[in-house]
Amino acid sequence: MINTTTAAATTTNTASQPSASSSSNTAAQSLGLKNFFKTPEGRYKLHQDKTHPSSLLPYALAKSITQITLAHIKDQPVQAATNTPPLQPNSSYSVASSGVRYVTSKFLGSSGNGSRMLGFVGGNGTSSKANGGTSKSSHVGGGLTNGVNNSTPGSNTPDGKGTFLIFNVGDTLYISELNSEEKDPIKSITFGNSNPICHAFDSKAKEGHDLLIGLNSGDVYSVSLRLQLQDVGKKLVGAHHYNKDGTLNNSRCTSISWIPEREGAFVAAHADGNLYVYEKSKDGPGDSTFPVIKDQTQFSVAHARSSKSNPIARWHICQGPINAISFSADGRHLATAGRDGYLRVFDFLNERLICGGKSYYGALLCCAWSADGKYILTGGEDDLVQVWSMEDRKVVAWGEGHNSWVSGVAFDSYWSPPTSEDDESENAVYRFGSVGQDTQLLLWDLVMDELVVPLRRPPGGSPTYSRTQSSHWDNVVPVGTLQPAPSTKDVPKLAPLVAHRVHSEPLSGLVFSQESIFTASRDGHVKIWMRPGSSDCQVSSSDSCTPVKSLK
Repeated sequence: MINTTTAAATTTNTASQPSASSSSNTAAQSLGLKNFFKTPEGRYKLHQDKTHPSSLLPYALAKSITQITLAHIKDQPVQAATNTPPLQPNSSYSVASSGVRYVTSKFLGSSGNGSRMLGFVGGNGTSSKANGGTSKSSHVGGGLTNGVNNSTPGSNTPDGKGTFLIFNVGDTLYISELNSEEKDPIKSITFGNSNPICHAFDSKAKEGHDLLIGLNSGDVYSVSLRLQLQDVGKKLVGAHHYNKDGTLNNSRCTSISWIPEREGAFVAAHADGNLYVYEKSKDGPGDSTFPVIKDQTQFSVAHARSSKSNPIARWHICQGPINAISFSADGRHLATAGRDGYLRVFDFLNERLICGGKSYYGALLCCAWSADGKYILTGGEDDLVQVWSMEDRKVVAWGEGHNSWVSGVAFDSYWSPPTSEDDESENAVYRFGSVGQDTQLLLWDLVMDELVVPLRRPPGGSPTYSRTQSSHWDNVVPVGTLQPAPSTKDVPKLAPLVAHRVHSEPLSGLVFSQESIFTASRDGHVKIWMRPGSSDCQVSSSDSCTPVKSLK
């Protein structure tokens, strides 16, 4: 699936490549899948697909669910990690004004508990020992070896720049060159005793390390993607290792994200309901233990006892797994989707719960923010896509169209309505997408002024038909309140603009870029769908093509 908030994945060069496109189209047709789908603005065409090596054994596919991350490495030299003044762990996190970043969708985790201490690797290139031992070396050895494909990227990407697609399958993390005609990845890293579950990329990272990897053992790594591509060996190079061997928390790392507009800081969510705040520049020699959680059902935040400790804070979100996390573009708000079915939205700077509520049924599996921070999408086991309003602090629409669990949601910040250039009204239109285990990609348009509230019956009166507010919206929701699931009669319904079966296997990931839509199935196949007219835009770098106007 896919993690969002969001590390900015810049424009991708997916110029037409006949051989790759032809191969993809033939494979799709052989499975009874169409290689295009229609929208009011035109056809989206299947351009190519990326996948794992064909020699991968089938049983390995069941070890984890594929997530996808789009990463663009700019034309700049590799920067070694350096010591920077550590950010102090207090309740007021320093966050700058708005910025846009993307983190891939994140997915279902299993429950587990652990309270052992942290093993951390410092960011200054030196080795230190604290709290059970930490380590750092130029190579991560042992169970970390290259996977089935041991091809060396140095021959075709000697400078380690370009746009890359990162995805996990089984116990292996694969890296594919997006603009290459090759279907197979150019780099693979196998974690012998664990499986990569989630990953996130930050194109704005300044200290070299821009890629995060979370494992089902609870371990977390930060690495330089450029170094991985330039290295000719079979191991991770220059990796920082956090929560080594699950010394602090041995439950699965279910979701991971860089904190927008805060250099070097990231969060890792776990299957026991805890979320940890890290800073990659800190050595972590201090005491990294946290107080015992007295009430597992209540939200709480605890800070490290030492200003030198890493992680610097623990957030206890819920009792049970956190399945997904997503930051607003400015980093001020954090949304979490839980196994308990609740969306929770936090003021990340002031460490407080703002709002939240329960799904209609079952667990929530994914969540995503709109670029302007006004709306949140959720999807889960009730087959619905919920639209939450930050202004109203409640559900304002339900999307009905999937026939099975919704496993990935995302707003399309690159799309704008055809009349947006001349339309000065405040009636914004939002395009978003969802993918599910029913193998379908659904596209939706959200126009708030056109939402029609269902029939309602006032006390002692006759039913009325309203275009404004229903009883669900009449009551003001106090800050910090978690709401029960609303009645189906109180929430407006959305119908999908497009419903298209894009894969033969259940879907797990969805990413929008300037020229394409990326969809991933849980068995490790990624398809690239070109936007209408994008094939005519010949680009050689991420900045060569005029960007589509983002929705404001």
